[in-house]
Amino acid sequence: MNNFEWVCPTRIIFGKNTEERVGEFIKQYSNKILLHYGQGSIKKTGLYDKVVNSLKNANVEFIELGGVQPNPRLSLVRKGIEICKKEHINFILAVGGGSVIDSAKAIAAGVKYDGDIWELYEGKGTLKEALPVGVILTIPAAGSEASMGSVITNEDGWYKRSINYDILRPVFAIMNPELTYTLPPFQTAVGAVDMLTHVMERYFTNIRNVDLTDRLSEATMRTIIKNAPLALKNPYNYDVRAEIMWAGTVAHNGLLGTGREEDWATHDIEHEVSGIYDVAHGAGLAVLFPAWMKYVYRHDVNRFAQYATRVWNVEPDFFNLEKTALEGINRLERFYKEELNLPITLSGLKVPDDRFEEMAEKATEKGPIGNFVKLYKEDVLNILKLAK
Repeated sequence: MNNFEWVCPTRIIFGKNTEERVGEFIKQYSNKILLHYGQGSIKKTGLYDKVVNSLKNANVEFIELGGVQPNPRLSLVRKGIEICKKEHINFILAVGGGSVIDSAKAIAAGVKYDGDIWELYEGKGTLKEALPVGVILTIPAAGSEASMGSVITNEDGWYKRSINYDILRPVFAIMNPELTYTLPPFQTAVGAVDMLTHVMERYFTNIRNVDLTDRLSEATMRTIIKNAPLALKNPYNYDVRAEIMWAGTVAHNGLLGTGREEDWATHDIEHEVSGIYDVAHGAGLAVLFPAWMKYVYRHDVNRFAQYATRVWNVEPDFFNLEKTALEGINRLERFYKEELNLPITLSGLKVPDDRFEEMAEKATEKGPIGNFVKLYKEDVLNILKLAK
């Protein structure tokens, strides 16, 4: 096990009707905030009215900035930074899923950063302070409600890049599973994929003697695998939605990566796909992670066989562990296709193969990606071809 430091200061407020207390929690930090949200679904569901009433009852002034898209855009981030500076706003409330939260984090960083915010995402600057961010989570998937990460898409060249700083972890996250009842089946499905991939990016590691986080990761994956299909069949099952929502946070708050070397090559490749073609992040991962697995599994057949046995209940063939490993990958693909009703090829996502070279080049422009196996441009190209 590697040395590690893990800091996760996000206060989790979990359960029914917790969104009605948001004014109470914000009041501890500010009396003037930016209310940040997406395309307006929170107004259709009535959540917007609940939030506004709570803010008004707490005498918290707010300025709105809606319009966050999936794969959140740099242009809106820059607009938010401008508003916060002009209006002297010192707190951001993100109401939505990972895209809204990532956008809010970018704004929070940009207000305090002395330079253009995109410099941080290009790795050309360092973030030393940021505005505090609070969250009301409506789409369990990205885990951004308690993570250090933010992913933004720059429309100039369609680059999708990330930053990671502990100071970007939200100060609180309000998580009411009831708010996820009205999610479209597709959002529930790709959210489950995102969560699973967050765990698997950590699970496939070269570090030995990480038994505790192995077992925690396996339990988290099995929880998602069990409950995601149940949520699709019965969207109003509170207990099922609660399991999924909490699993999404645990999958990406950093706990499961403690003491481990993490990979993240598949995320880097997927960012190029969704950056150009604007596919849902989880949908891209459903295609690309199995392709990555097929490309690298021989690097550590034992770990892939362990994954197959412990996560998918594959009967181990001790005389042919490769067979066991491959069956685990097959079961993951079948789960995505048959249980979650998602495409498992790039062509199924309507992503053509004419820009594979460009995506491989952009993914590796700063050098090889991943840690489990270092991937160079040709490797990324081969994985994209496997996925087509």
